[in-house]
Amino acid sequence: MTHETVQGNRVATVSSASDERTVNNTMRHAYRVLSEQEKAAMQDIKDMGLAFHDRIAALGNSREVSIAKTKVEEAVMWAVKHVTA
Repeated sequence: MTHETVQGNRVATVSSASDERTVNNTMRHAYRVLSEQEKAAMQDIKDMGLAFHDRIAALGNSREVSIAKTKVEEAVMWAVKHVTA
């Protein structure tokens, strides 16, 4: 587990590929252990999503850009949910 400081408070963070990912999640109380292949798939999805999100953000600011970024975030969420379900 790593720690980062957010506005003066220490916040525990856990890698999403870690088997310890339940320690800072209020809603989901249990996770199944992911295979190494599933962990790699989840990381790839998140990396690709971040790259696409960053590319869209570089276009500037508009309602359309905001919607596009939200849809990328949603797509990543659903794809990761599939992998981790």
